[in-house]
Amino acid sequence: MLNRRHLRVKVLQSLYAYYQTHNNDLDAGEKELLHGIDRIYDMYIFQLLLLAELLHHEEHMLEGNRLKHLPSFEDLNPSKRFLDNKCLLLIANDQELQKKAKRRGVSWQAQAELVRKLMSHVRKQKYYAEYLQSTQTSMDEDVRFVLKLLKKDILPFELLHSFYEEKSIYWLDDWELVNKMLIKTLKLSTESEGGLALMELFKERSDKVFARELFKITIMNHDEFNTIISGKTKNWDVERIALMDMIIMEMALTEILKFENIPVKVSLNEYIELSKMYSTPKSNIFVNGVLDKLVEEFAKDNKIKGYYPALQNKPLQ
Repeated sequence: MLNRRHLRVKVLQSLYAYYQTHNNDLDAGEKELLHGIDRIYDMYIFQLLLLAELLHHEEHMLEGNRLKHLPSFEDLNPSKRFLDNKCLLLIANDQELQKKAKRRGVSWQAQAELVRKLMSHVRKQKYYAEYLQSTQTSMDEDVRFVLKLLKKDILPFELLHSFYEEKSIYWLDDWELVNKMLIKTLKLSTESEGGLALMELFKERSDKVFARELFKITIMNHDEFNTIISGKTKNWDVERIALMDMIIMEMALTEILKFENIPVKVSLNEYIELSKMYSTPKSNIFVNGVLDKLVEEFAKDNKIKGYYPALQNKPLQ
């Protein structure tokens, strides 16, 4: 499920696209933001279905071997340990997952070659051969195997990265989050007596509201924040400050001045981290310095409520 930091990243990406295209349609921009966030769930469904697709591929391959004109003993008597994996069967047979996939248009049918190459790679691995020979058939054992499969072969698979990158230029930014959701789903399903423990994208409805408001309020206060930032960057031409740096600072000002329920220290830390992720080292120092000066000034003018690190975490008066 999405956390606030990831939502800030999605808002940052959407604002960058909004300003780069010189868009003036706020509603359309908000719609694109929500669409981009929602597509993270598509990737989550893709990853779950990939596990089921590997199962189906192996099933078809073993059946094809059995029907050979001159099948070998191994063709006629293959290990079905992989096909009997309780975790993979749980995913493959989950009706709710199938409904969500159909509704969202998520399918691996057009990517049979990618699935084939991935499964071919997996078959060569020592842990896979050991698993086929194992006599333990508990759900816990099967989940441990699937988690190892994910870690060793699926997550590092370059063709899979390329596939997702073609689907969305931002999906690789969502890669870590989606796979944490996937792993948590598998672990929760082990403990559950029911079906697959599918996760929701948002933990709380307020998180979705937070993303929408952060996006809209930042845009609506763009001119005001530009002026405020200009006052603290007199040795810089605002037009020459990197767009990403400006957006990060404007988002920070939105939270600090407009979101009273978020402590100032939290907002500062979050946007300094974002500047480290999406700006150069020099930009990070620049953004940090500007925000530091502005928050100190806001605190003296009683424009914000919260805590400021320079004041040793004492409440602002």
